[in-house]
Amino acid sequence: MSRIGKLPIVIPQEVKVTLAEESVSVSGVNGSISQSFDRSVEIKFNGHVIEVFPKDDSRHARAMHGTVRSIINNMVQGVQKPYAKDLEIQGVGFKAILKGNVLDLALGRSHPILYPVPSEVKVTIKDNTAIHVEGVDKFLVGKVAADIKRFYPMEPYKGKGVRIAGEYVRRKEGKKSAK
Repeated sequence: MSRIGKLPIVIPQEVKVTLAEESVSVSGVNGSISQSFDRSVEIKFNGHVIEVFPKDDSRHARAMHGTVRSIINNMVQGVQKPYAKDLEIQGVGFKAILKGNVLDLALGRSHPILYPVPSEVKVTIKDNTAIHVEGVDKFLVGKVAADIKRFYPMEPYKGKGVRIAGEYVRRKEGKKSAK
């Protein structure tokens, strides 16, 4: 049995949880999120505590036990305090502009890169080089940050590109001319 899956999820007063047959809906002060889960686990809601149990002793049910518990816990935490990722853009002429719900990135290509931001995620830009991604869904916030980073990952020679704030990029020495 999963050590993480055994732990109960305590629901705070300001969070409302609705349990349907295969899905869990969580709403709080920062928004709401809903997720459907595999039938191999059983989710029980007792007052202010959610518990997850595997339905049988199969390998799949044991694997999903801890996973489902972690996802529900992330949903509860996300509606209380939104998840956030900060990205940095480095390079001469590299910048980001938010036009409605479309992120316009100028990353040294011959054309601008247009990225449509999902409605569940809030993106703000500071100084044209700092991008702040925020939302109640931990997975979606990470996916949006990874998608933006994938357009121009940090390169090790000149240090140009998009990176997550605080991420260490090992710099490499360039070619040396033989004399």
